[in-house]
Amino acid sequence: MKFTLQKIAVLAGATALIAAGAVSTAWASDAESGGEPAAACEYPADVLDLSAWKLTLPIGDDEEPTEITQPDLATYKEDTLFTPTDDCKSVRFRSPVNGVTTGGSSYPRAELREMSEDGSEEAAWSLSEGTHTMEVTTAVTHLPADKPHVVVAQIHGGDDDLTVFRLQDSTLYVTNGDDATFHEVTDSYELGTPMDLKFVAGDGKVDAYYNGELVTTIEGDSSENYFKAGAYTQANCENSEPCEDSNYGEAVISALSVTHDD
Repeated sequence: MKFTLQKIAVLAGATALIAAGAVSTAWASDAESGGEPAAACEYPADVLDLSAWKLTLPIGDDEEPTEITQPDLATYKEDTLFTPTDDCKSVRFRSPVNGVTTGGSSYPRAELREMSEDGSEEAAWSLSEGTHTMEVTTAVTHLPADKPHVVVAQIHGGDDDLTVFRLQDSTLYVTNGDDATFHEVTDSYELGTPMDLKFVAGDGKVDAYYNGELVTTIEGDSSENYFKAGAYTQANCENSEPCEDSNYGEAVISALSVTHDD
């Protein structure tokens, strides 16, 4: 009888909280059944606003990786490569070393590519006109063996990347074109640690921020730029073993936004 009275008291308390607007009815339903609150997400688009992005995954035919655009991206997930985390607070991006690559790269990626506001066209903006900002909160959670390198955010300009945030083992760099170690941000990154990254592009330059602080500036004049974010593994089966799905780069993103000002 004591257990029954306690359960009644808990349910009564939950009912009172619901009436006061403090908890959701979904929580009450779980409380009544004795379970944990149900996850509120099924797709990555339930966690992040993906309306102005397309997705590239390292699966498909050789040099023709799978691409998912809107509106399909709104209800798309891939159980290991692109999926919400269990707590529905982040989206997981995983890219194995044996994954399919694009024609212009020898490395696999699980990565978002910036599109127009409605997702219908590929974004392309000039470094000399307007101000273009991407902010991403991400954490690298796994690195490939032998060559533990992964790119988590970048500005791509024309045929190549303009600048990226690149983790090499425990050292995070901001790159400048082909200079992969242009600026060292930190040499003590620990896997799983969230970091706030930001690019602000305009007036012929890119300011790179790490956890709210300006860390370096890159100059440029490219006119066909766009943002990317995810897990772009900088290793493949030629330089990393084993050559299988268990060897991968991975990052989780919990916040992502892009703004363009005239």
